Amino acid sequence: MGWGIVDADGSRLTHVANGQCKSRAADSLADRLLSLHGQLSEIIETFRPDTASVEQTFVNKSGTATLKLGQARAICLLVPAQFGLTVAEYAPNEVKKVVVGVGHAQKGQVDHMVRLQLAGVEIVGPDAADALAIALCHAHQARFAGKLEAAVARARGAA
Repeated sequence: MGWGIVDADGSRLTHVANGQCKSRAADSLADRLLSLHGQLSEIIETFRPDTASVEQTFVNKSGTATLKLGQARAICLLVPAQFGLTVAEYAPNEVKKVVVGVGHAQKGQVDHMVRLQLAGVEIVGPDAADALAIALCHAHQARFAGKLEAAVARARGAA
């Protein structure tokens, strides 16, 4: 599973870190989930993000694979919540639309646009590129939400 952290200062986005959480396929599911929990906790303790974002689950052809993905995703929601962070969720097509401009973009296009928006970044792998795309989507959405809230506040003050 990939992870990525960006810093948003107004419209300026800066890469902080990215990586991949790894587990051993030979381990039990419980041990793999515990490992994921520990790795994510360490990342949050190290980088102290203000918020978190997670990709929404999609359904695979295999029910078993979908269930395992859902269990791992639950850890991804739980760990930031344990640290008091708000967690936003984004559909894959929404992330692609925000980062690439097309909701059905290919992985390579997402990777390319992440590299363009975070010039000079060394991305650990495809999963980390996806995680950075989710972080970029969240930063853009938060910036838009801030502008919307400000506009509503101005409109209320003018009324």
